[in-house]
Amino acid sequence: MNSVPESYLGVWRRRLLTTTDGRRDETSDVYWLQTAHLHADIRIPHPPTASASLATCSQAQQLDLCEQAGFAGLTLVEGDICQWQRLIDYQPPSAAPDIGRMRFEGAHQLLEDGLDGRYHEVWQRVPESEGTNWGLWLRSADEPERQACLLVAGDYFMFAADRPVALDADGSCLRDQVARAAPAKRLELLACEISFGRQRNGATPWMISHSTLPGRVGDSLLPSYWNFSQPAGIPEQDLARIGQFPPALGWVRVANPHSPTVQEVVA
Repeated sequence: MNSVPESYLGVWRRRLLTTTDGRRDETSDVYWLQTAHLHADIRIPHPPTASASLATCSQAQQLDLCEQAGFAGLTLVEGDICQWQRLIDYQPPSAAPDIGRMRFEGAHQLLEDGLDGRYHEVWQRVPESEGTNWGLWLRSADEPERQACLLVAGDYFMFAADRPVALDADGSCLRDQVARAAPAKRLELLACEISFGRQRNGATPWMISHSTLPGRVGDSLLPSYWNFSQPAGIPEQDLARIGQFPPALGWVRVANPHSPTVQEVVA
């Protein structure tokens, strides 16, 4: 698999979204972390749901969480066309591939347009996200199989992990699935963690600043490590239990994600 161009590497913050149906969003917290092969993305509407934890959310708050989004997987770039192949997704999967036409305006601003022209996004590279850059893919050591990833770009990290149960494949949206589920099942449906934050060159704990899980902001994803420039510097016992909802037997490293066939892009 070819690496994405170096110009894409780092953390990008979305500054603007406009769509042909009249939507305009400049307030949601949206971050995209890109490594040579892997990406992770988190999208938190403003204001975020205020609750101490997922378990203490009211049903109304649980439904509000359904408006969040985020995903992780493989990135493929060909010319000015970028495709994000989602292997972990907070929302139910879409039949339409996630593909944009990209244009750089200088080194730190990136414009993305849908191939059909329905949306336009403006991205800015986050300072201190250049330099160290790596991605680590994980899978559950037990069944059912779950996937996760830990990505680092400069001073920042992003962690994404599958929910413990699969979403229904009936085409219904996440809000409808949560609304009709029993209370215990609702928590499992919302337990897809995407957490973003800073590790400050490994000198301090990896502090979470944004997360799809209520109450995670301010938590540490990992302890501090000085040897963080490569994923080999993270102890296996810490990786095994990473995240708020790790598998019963923990996570294990894998060389490559489990990936369906990538759809070809016709520009």
